Amino acid sequence: MELNNAPDFDAPIPGQSLTAELGNRPWQSVSQLANVDEAIDYYMERMSSEEFMLQLTDVLEAGVPVTTLANTIQMGSVMDGIHTVDVGMLVLPMLMEMIMMVGDSADIKYDKGLEDPNKPPIRDSLFAKLIAKYEKKIDTVDLEPSQENEDDTDTDEQPKGLMARRTQ
Repeated sequence: MELNNAPDFDAPIPGQSLTAELGNRPWQSVSQLANVDEAIDYYMERMSSEEFMLQLTDVLEAGVPVTTLANTIQMGSVMDGIHTVDVGMLVLPMLMEMIMMVGDSADIKYDKGLEDPNKPPIRDSLFAKLIAKYEKKIDTVDLEPSQENEDDTDTDEQPKGLMARRTQ
């Protein structure tokens, strides 16, 4: 077995795959859809196909969060030059609703992806402390109706506040 130690000068330059002429990429040119309404129509038509729904149900059953799916779908369209990033961000809630609707119609228990998985759950002892605190406050409050007549209220009370007139 012979090793070839000669340098290969026909190899690509490192980083060459990351460069291209400005405007040659789909997302660098004018997008196909100019506004949110057109983008919604595009997604409604695309997501209503049987093939798309079957693939979507498979991915939802695999446990991929709805937010991740919606973001991937809209970012793929941005990279294909279908619409701009800002239109994609505005369409994102509609995409999530459509994905959840497909999941509900297929009777799939899915993860919305809106909850923080790193947030610790609230401990039962914390609830018990709060309940005890407010029970003490409720016990000290007099719930009996007051015996004072409401007709004896002081009508000479002066207005207070920033916009009240001065009497001096």
